[in-house]
Amino acid sequence: MTQNFSLKDQLFNAEKTRYLAGLFAAADPSFDADMFQQQVMSRLLDLELKERMAWIAECLQQAVPGALPAVAPVLLKALPPPLDPNKTDDDFGDFIFAPLGDWVVAVGLDHPDLALDVLEELTQRFSMEWAIRPFLNTYPELVLARLEHWCTHDSYHVRRLVSEGTRPRLPWGQAVGLELSDPMPFLDRLHADSTRYVTRSVANHLNDITKKDPELVLDRLQVWNDKGAQDEGELRWITSHTLRGLVKSGHPRAMKMLGYDPDADIKATLQVNGDARIGAALEFEVELEGADGQPVLVDYIIHFQRPNGKASPKVHKLKQAALQGGTLNLNKTHKLKGNATTFKLVPGPHRLEIQVNGRIRAGVDFDLLG
Repeated sequence: MTQNFSLKDQLFNAEKTRYLAGLFAAADPSFDADMFQQQVMSRLLDLELKERMAWIAECLQQAVPGALPAVAPVLLKALPPPLDPNKTDDDFGDFIFAPLGDWVVAVGLDHPDLALDVLEELTQRFSMEWAIRPFLNTYPELVLARLEHWCTHDSYHVRRLVSEGTRPRLPWGQAVGLELSDPMPFLDRLHADSTRYVTRSVANHLNDITKKDPELVLDRLQVWNDKGAQDEGELRWITSHTLRGLVKSGHPRAMKMLGYDPDADIKATLQVNGDARIGAALEFEVELEGADGQPVLVDYIIHFQRPNGKASPKVHKLKQAALQGGTLNLNKTHKLKGNATTFKLVPGPHRLEIQVNGRIRAGVDFDLLG
């Protein structure tokens, strides 16, 4: 059943199209709901997810023609009530409203103020993080001024858009012509937000920046820690989520910020048990020795052989703990799927390493059998 699951079919289908058509028909008696549904469904099932968004937007543009000043009254009237303002997380909205953002971009780039007004409403039904970026690139000063105002918006969905819409590496999103430090004044305010939906976006935004400028992020996290504007536990969560990429790479300062000493005297013993075979599993055990109570963050790295002969290291989480009585014993069974579509396993020499507090402490070579 899992193999037959289709996200694009769950998010964009005949039922969702009918729902959207009904909203617009109720808002505008001249909107031909039947024709709109027929047009959308004539191509929808042949398209991939992002293409379905663009196609529905194109169909809406034909069904309600005109530039944004003519379209906006109908679009806004068709919207359902905003998402529940009493929630604080996991309320992304209905994906069927994503094409409305594409539509606003298509007909609204010459009307930026009105477009931002519309996006402010739309993002309270479904996140407009992709749609705001063309406006940010075309009218940076105007959009940045609006984002500053939105930092204190009553809706946490609008506040989240400030962080999410300016992310350097937003999936599916158009690249933005901002310096990495440009959105920092927004993040300075939003990191203290009361909702996890916003603080998760802040952490994801900072994680993007760590790919290019780790010190900028680490310096800012230290400033926030010293300032104390956010709940202590929530700031620890933001810090941990922000630094997940640096932790995988063993960045010393990131480790220290999370409370793990990269230079701690820790001895690791690693043993692979049995054969490792594609379609089965790699089984291994680790023993750590060090000072009693020493905090440890343990990862394991498998250097997979690739068809071109090069190795591709993959870092996996193993354990966060403290050495009780100066020791810690760990066992792990890592499944080696033979039918994965994203990463094909290749038989041959491989290597397993144990990383503790960002330092490689032990390693062993093994053969992956076909």
